[in-house]
Amino acid sequence: MLSKLKKMDIPIMGILICFMVMSTFIIYSVTWDTKYSGLHTNNWVTFAVLFVAMIGLSLVDYRIWVRQLPYVLYGVGIVLLVIVKFKGLTINGSTRWIDLGVMQFQPSELMKLFVILVAAKLLAERNGEPLRFVRDIVPIGIVVIIPFAMVMLQPDMGTSIVFLAIFLGMLWVGNIRKKHALLGAASIAAVIVILVGLYHYQFDLFSKIIKPHQLNRIETFLDPASDPDQSWHVLNSKIAIATGQLYGDGFRNGHYVQNGYIPYGYADSIFVVIGEEFGFAGAAVLLFLYFLLIYRMVLISLACKDLAGCYLIIGVVSMLTLQIFENIAMHIGLMPLSGIALPFISYGGSSLLTNMIAMGFVMSVKLHPGSFSFGDERLS
Repeated sequence: MLSKLKKMDIPIMGILICFMVMSTFIIYSVTWDTKYSGLHTNNWVTFAVLFVAMIGLSLVDYRIWVRQLPYVLYGVGIVLLVIVKFKGLTINGSTRWIDLGVMQFQPSELMKLFVILVAAKLLAERNGEPLRFVRDIVPIGIVVIIPFAMVMLQPDMGTSIVFLAIFLGMLWVGNIRKKHALLGAASIAAVIVILVGLYHYQFDLFSKIIKPHQLNRIETFLDPASDPDQSWHVLNSKIAIATGQLYGDGFRNGHYVQNGYIPYGYADSIFVVIGEEFGFAGAAVLLFLYFLLIYRMVLISLACKDLAGCYLIIGVVSMLTLQIFENIAMHIGLMPLSGIALPFISYGGSSLLTNMIAMGFVMSVKLHPGSFSFGDERLS
């Protein structure tokens, strides 16, 4: 066990500690004189506990999860999503959570990891050969589309898109044939064209496909001035980030953040707090840390001798990359607003739990002999 601990990826552990410090200070800044005062303490305690749990998980051979338990975990995840459907807790028009008393648990977060495990198993069975459409791509597609549809019905468009990102990222690395990739790209383009056509020429039908609150977000994204009441969140976010300029207004000095113009500044909108109070410099530091984290994970994946471990890491990379992009993009007007956390920074037990488990899987790939080249100079 001690020999494994010595081989832990120190840069990744250092980055996670930086995330914990940054997240705790930002949450304190935005909640210090509100009814949410004290969340920063809960945040660092939860982070510390999950950090220890991540180390413990990394000591368990990841191949147990990928080769022996993926279908069981996937089934558990589907059952939890069904429970959410019938007995879930509804907040702001979305039914995503199970009330556990001490916390509100969001099963769709863990479901992302279960999908990654099943997809990694199925891809590894192909042993690097080009993927077949019916026997390989279709089964993985079914594994993805079931939770995708269930989460869309909650409704939670932000998390649903993450499932698609995982699917596309893992297929790309899993050696998808060019003709299948082109077919997929054409299908996605066709769906977009159809939706745009329905929006402009058959709006009644379009409004039946898209949920009312999602429709409002799309409309205000396309034309923020059309409904100031609906678009004020994004407009205020863009103004707050802009006023931060190079170095920001200072810790606990953000006008928009501190005066309640930015809802959920401790959770989904935490990037706005960073932008206003720490400016471009603070945002750049955060993005650089994300880049280093993803870079280290890619290096570990490249050095992995076992395809299952490689695919597992790429699934995690796809999941985190999309979430980072989506959260930041929706606050600067590049994507419609959706409820998705900024990985490792936003306050939220379910999101942090999922991300730390994901990092435990990544560490496990590196730690276990026979699957990883420990002497690889790229990781020195």
